Amino acid sequence: MQPADEDQTPAETNDAQAGNISAPDPDSNGPQTQVKMSKNAMKKAAKAERYQAFKLERRAREKQMQKEKKKIKAQKRAAGELDDSVEVEEKARKRQKTSGFGGKVVLDLAFDELMSEKEINSLCSQLAYTYSANRNASYPFHLLCTSLNGRTRDRLEAINDGAYRRWTHTEWWEDSYEQLWSFPGASTSTEGSSEGPAQNQAESETKKQSVVYLTADSGEEIEELKADETYIIGALVDHNRYKNLTLDKANKQSIRHARLPIGKYISSLPTRKVLTVNQVFEIMLKWVETRNWEEALHSVIPKRKFLNGKDDKKSPEEEQVVTVVLNDVSDANVEAKD
Repeated sequence: MQPADEDQTPAETNDAQAGNISAPDPDSNGPQTQVKMSKNAMKKAAKAERYQAFKLERRAREKQMQKEKKKIKAQKRAAGELDDSVEVEEKARKRQKTSGFGGKVVLDLAFDELMSEKEINSLCSQLAYTYSANRNASYPFHLLCTSLNGRTRDRLEAINDGAYRRWTHTEWWEDSYEQLWSFPGASTSTEGSSEGPAQNQAESETKKQSVVYLTADSGEEIEELKADETYIIGALVDHNRYKNLTLDKANKQSIRHARLPIGKYISSLPTRKVLTVNQVFEIMLKWVETRNWEEALHSVIPKRKFLNGKDDKKSPEEEQVVTVVLNDVSDANVEAKD
């Protein structure tokens, strides 16, 4: 600790020791204004500064590693040591991954006001796991997140400088998913004919018929996923407080609804068949890969949820910190450029 200036008053000395900072007022030529900063705020500012420096260093390291990989690959190709068939297969795999399954999954984020702050944080973690699973999937879905507003958006913006906006195969809407089948800009007439609005209405109903809201409260079980259909998952963390919430919403909007066939393929699961957002999504990804519901369900649902399950520990994925998952965005961008 530095000694206090002899010209300082005791109050000024205490302010300096407490971390209070004096800054000039840009709008006046008068004396300096006092900007107070608590110790906790100072620690957070220092942590943010360290993280920013680490992020820049990490990106520089990644770029250097990519340059070295390309250099080694060029040397192996020149020496005849590189198996071209392996490279062709890898490129084909990347093209297949880019093409995806063809289906669309909507995460309905319209439940912001029904969740606590802790549940909002948990939901954002699940969104990150969902994106990570889709990015690494053999047949990714096109992911659409709708009704992004309120605390959920604020929380996502606060994580890693809003990294969610850079997620691949992912689209974000402030509007509701109802925009999928509505025609907000449609004209009320077409050159004196009523066929225009009627045609728009028919197209709207056709699109609406291809939408399925996945809810555990539905009495219908889904048998297969189709590439020309859109599946909605209610992005809500409520610990089963709100009964039939998503089912009632689907019925009110007159859209189809169904549940995953958990009871049909897993008899040892208790009656509570409510899963997290990312678990539902991962089951869908696994079904697209295997076309087998039993295998998809067993590979995703944690063993501790089964009646005879012996594994009471969380999986490594569940132990991950959300910021780690979000930081993978930079890795994805580097891979895409390779």
